[in-house]
Parts: sequence; structure tokens; C-alpha cells
Amino acid sequence: MATQCYDPENSASRYTLLPDQPDSGHRKSLKIISGIFLSVFLLLSVAFFPILNNQSPDLQIDSRSPAPPSRGVSQGVSDKTFRDVAGASHVSYAWSNAMLSWQRTAYHFQPQKNWMNDPNGPLYHKGWYHLFYQYNPDSAIWGNITWGHAVSKDLIHWLYLPFAMVPDQWYDINGVWTGSATILPDGQIMMLYTGDTDDYVQVQNLAYPANLSDPLLLDWVKFKGNPVLVPPPGIGVKDFRDPTTAWTGPQNGQWLLTIGSKIGKTGVALVYETSNFTSFKLLDGVLHAVPGTGMWECVDFYPVSTKKTNGLDTSYNGPGVKHVLKASLDDNKQDHYAIGTYDLGKNKWTPDNPELDCGIGLRLDYGKYYASKTFYDPKKERRVLWGWIGETDSESADLQKGWASVQSIPRTVLYDKKTGTHLLQWPVEEIESLRVGDPTVKQVDLQPGSIELLRVDSAAELDIEASFEVDKVALQGIIEADHVGFSCSTSGGAASRGILGPFGVIVIADQTLSELTPVYFYISKGADGRAETHFCADQTRFAFLSGTINLSL
Repeated sequence: MATQCYDPENSASRYTLLPDQPDSGHRKSLKIISGIFLSVFLLLSVAFFPILNNQSPDLQIDSRSPAPPSRGVSQGVSDKTFRDVAGASHVSYAWSNAMLSWQRTAYHFQPQKNWMNDPNGPLYHKGWYHLFYQYNPDSAIWGNITWGHAVSKDLIHWLYLPFAMVPDQWYDINGVWTGSATILPDGQIMMLYTGDTDDYVQVQNLAYPANLSDPLLLDWVKFKGNPVLVPPPGIGVKDFRDPTTAWTGPQNGQWLLTIGSKIGKTGVALVYETSNFTSFKLLDGVLHAVPGTGMWECVDFYPVSTKKTNGLDTSYNGPGVKHVLKASLDDNKQDHYAIGTYDLGKNKWTPDNPELDCGIGLRLDYGKYYASKTFYDPKKERRVLWGWIGETDSESADLQKGWASVQSIPRTVLYDKKTGTHLLQWPVEEIESLRVGDPTVKQVDLQPGSIELLRVDSAAELDIEASFEVDKVALQGIIEADHVGFSCSTSGGAASRGILGPFGVIVIADQTLSELTPVYFYISKGADGRAETHFCADQTRFAFLSGTINLSL
């Protein structure tokens, strides 16, 4: 996270500024333009951080150390404890504070200390971008969830503000959980959020700014009539959470919103209507449901233009518009989405391709990424996407370093006109402000099996852009039937080789290549001649990675 901060009206004594970090206001840009022949690999071995230790920490096996306790499940939310399927709860490393200190990111948003998870209620108000987030003020593990609050002028440099909401009422005493903001035509902000009651029932509550003229929105008022929504008949008391931003309905003054839930093993999006955000009616049926996907958390629903390159307000509908339905799947901790058609009159969303339905098709991100949330930015007419990166550190390491989790770099989201089924995501343009100096450019012509080592000077942060050009004649003449069903998650990683890949970059690699993180493409092509490109990251022998890698094919 960049360290330059804003101090409005010279009132620094009231707010906490980000600590200074050396060289974190700028990053070096590295561009690689590569002609790639089939089944080649570009090795990029660089030190992202100048204080990397060349010696590996001692591995300690303790068969007596128990697995970390489950956090959140008993209260009806997804497990907030990372669990390695290989049994890493019994494997520990002798981390030192010096080793852990360099893990703190430089330009991803994160609190100064302690635990953070879902992004909440992002919005733009009177010249400031606002980000609220799930936060534990007491520890680097999940619990006592409070709404943290930060503001920025550019989505890169952030100012920490006092907590927006704390768990202090019977309807949210066990947690002020995820919510979304709706901005009304008169500028009023309605913040609906899930509260965990004193009886561990998930209810929906309303809050709003005490002073709408305050650009920093420092003070928030909880509606005295909370909760405004309770679980309806047939829905479990722990299966009713995360209200979306509302959109206008077909009737004058009508607003609609959706809340994630499940019925048996079927993930569902319930829809409510309201005219005042204090009283609601559950509409018949559901917005959409997908059997076998389990509990839907953090549902997001918004329009995308099929013709223009700008984002759309959540209420926009009409010709040239598709709607995105996104759900965070509690069962596998993945964010899935699909593009489809929304019938406002019938209140039904239908996927364009049932085989790519929400929860069984495309993911927003194939790494450690969850509970994402978008908002419409009226300043630049774009839709911006946030996502929680939960990392994979152990609880003991989190407690030792004093913090856990980061937010992804905010991304713009657009409809992919080429495929008609995918979204296009790219870091917000403001990230360019962190670059300094001329980029290092190298063009290489790689033969099959070759490795190109590219050395660059040390930098606090490094940005990598690599473009790959596949020989079209060779590609057209190859069929690789054995890899038609290729999947990043089941392919065996970058070590699994084929005719059409993998090729990409390896970052944070040591000289022996015993520790590395490949980020790569793989092209699968069947007898029908159709080629599909897969973009993967192999973390089976990974080191900590902080930076951005933009690859194009």
C-alpha cells in the first residue's frame, strides 16, 4: 500500500496516517516482449524485496500440535482459518520477525495491524473513495468483527479513519458483518449490513451517515428500528446474509435487492422490495438458484454494457446491457460469476450459457480471492471491483507478524465483447502513478525447452508486463486430445508439460529452482480445432509474492 496520505483540513491529530515505508511510493516497471514457440518457459528470477533471506527457515515437525480451531463456522459464516489440505497444521517454520516483516505489502490496502476480511460498502462521496472492511481491532485472527473505514482520493493512497460501526447492539453484538451501500437520487446513503444477534441469528440492519455533508462520513447512525429483515420461513437462521446494493424496480419509488442463502444444497439469491429501506417484502421465487453450489455469500449483481467501454450504475437496464451475477461459495471459498439476461418485470435472471452458470462455471479469480464486491464510480464512469485476499499463513505466523489479509488491487470490470461470456478485469488506471523511471525492456526468441534468465536491479516493488506471441502456423497444425479437459486446479501445476505449454514467467525463484512461483499460460486444443487458453499460477513450491504481473497472449 502506498504511503502518501491525505490530511484534510490539516486535522492530522484526529486521524491515523499510514506509516512510512522506504521506496513504497514508486515501483519499477519491467516489460518483456517475447516470441514464444510451443512448450517453452520463460524464467524470470528476481528479488522483489532487497531483504530476502537466502537461507530457508528451519522446518519443524510437531505431531502434538493440534489443528487450529474453526473460526466463524459456529456463527454461520465461512471458516476464517486457513487449512492446508496437506496437513500444514502439523508443520511449522521458525519464522523470525525479520523474515515476516518484508511480507507486509506496499500498495495493496491493509490495516495497520490485526485481522481483515471482506470489503464492505465501497462508494464515492464528495471527492473521496470510501472503503469499509471487516476488521478485528483486538487480534490478527477472526473475531469481534467491526467495520473499519478508510478513504482515498485515488484508490491507491489511503487514510485510516475511526471505526464506522462496532458490535454494540443486540442485533449485531456478535459481529457487524458484510453489507453494501445504495445511493439514492437525493444523495442519501443507505447502508444495509448483516448483524449477528445475541442469539446468533443473521439479520439485516440499516445504517446511514449522521452528516451527509461530511465528505469523510465519519459518523454513522444505526436505525432505531433494526433489524429491518429477519430470516424468512424455510431459510436457516445462519443462512441469511450479505445484502447487495439495491437497484430501482419497475414501479415508481421501488427498490430491489438480493441476499444470499441456500435451500438444502441449492445456492439461492432471494429478492426483496422496499420503498424506504426500513420495511421490506420478500418477492415470490428467487432471482436465481443453482443446485449443488451450497450457501451463497456476498452475492453481487450489476449491469455491464455490451457496446460501450464504460461502467454502468447498478440500476441501469435496457438494450445493450447484460447482467452479472456473482456468488461467493461457502463450500469451496471461491468467487464464481456468470453473465446473463435480467427480466426486471419477472424478477428473474437467466444465464446466457447454462454450462457456465453461477457456481459451476467461471471464477473471478483463480488464486486466493474471496468475498468480492463492486461499486459504480460516477467520477470516472467505471465499475470497480474489490476482493479479499486471505493469504495462506498459519495463525501462529499471523499472530507473530501482527496482521492478516490484504485487499486486492482494485480493478475495473468490463464485458468481454470477444467471448460474450467473460468479464475483462484490469487494475485501475491510478496504479500507473506508482511507476517511476524508464522500464526495462527485453525481447527474446525462445525455443522449446529454453529458459531465459532476466536480471534486474533490486526494487521495493516490481511490476512485470509480459506479452507472448505463439507461432500461428504451428498452432493450427497441432491437436492435443489428451489435454482437452485441461484445468489449472487439476493439471498438476507447471511441471506438467504438454505440446502447447506451459509458458509464462517464474517469480521469486532461487538459483536451484527449488523454490519458485510459476505464473503461466496453457493452450488446450482438441480434435475440433478449438483452442482454449488457460491462465494459471502454481503455488506448490511458492515463495511470498507481492506485486503485479500482467500477461497477455
